Amino acid sequence: MDLQLTDKVVVVTGASSGIGRATALLVAAEGGIPVLVARSADKLDKAKAEIEGAGGVADVYTADVSDPATPDQVIAAVLERHGRIDALVNNAGGLQARTGFLDITDEQWLATFNLNFHAARRMSRAAVPAMLESGGGSLVHVGSDSARLPHSGNQDYAAAKLSLLALSTSLATEFSPQGIRSNVVVPGPTLTPLYDGPNGFAEQAAKVWGTDRESALTRMTVEIRPLLTGRWGTSEDLAQVIAYLVSPLASQITAAEWDVDGGALRQV
Repeated sequence: MDLQLTDKVVVVTGASSGIGRATALLVAAEGGIPVLVARSADKLDKAKAEIEGAGGVADVYTADVSDPATPDQVIAAVLERHGRIDALVNNAGGLQARTGFLDITDEQWLATFNLNFHAARRMSRAAVPAMLESGGGSLVHVGSDSARLPHSGNQDYAAAKLSLLALSTSLATEFSPQGIRSNVVVPGPTLTPLYDGPNGFAEQAAKVWGTDRESALTRMTVEIRPLLTGRWGTSEDLAQVIAYLVSPLASQITAAEWDVDGGALRQV
């Protein structure tokens, strides 16, 4: 399917690995110009080389989106180079396994919200004026099923991701009449470095639960998040939905919450 992304400028945060990287690669494969933003210069350069090796075009910006100064700097650089922004994918995020509510410090609460909520808020604040000037655009925020299914091991992360849902709907309500759509994509258990990489959530949870990594992964998808599909999600599963939502084909979709979770939520 042609997503009509040719020459569209799509900024993707957290793009050095996992869902962000897969999204950037797919946008490029569809003829778009992904702008990859992340902290790891080496990983960004490898992703850029892969895109260009396949005949695509990409830009990279090494930056920490949890730094309040980063969003304005990144968006200004993109506008200077391309003159516009067609879409923003707020994908950057992270979580740490917790032992319980009483053990989460104020510092941890603030850091979790800064990365998983305020970074997306600031990036959106920086990008929206440019979108308004060019006549519209698309915002896609990567949430989490934890927002609807919080657990004792991730209360701070769940609360931050729930706030992201409210932010997206508020942005859609205000700016959709002016041509800017805002939607959330909600991953369920997905095999990304965030989960199964070194010191990822699986290893952290295994330590908290007093078990091994594989047993922790099984517990997540059998006991905590029973998946109807019978398998973990992949970065590509999410990237395909995100790429569609930033494309002109999704022009009638805004203020929506798209679950890509293997049926974990099963809401009516």
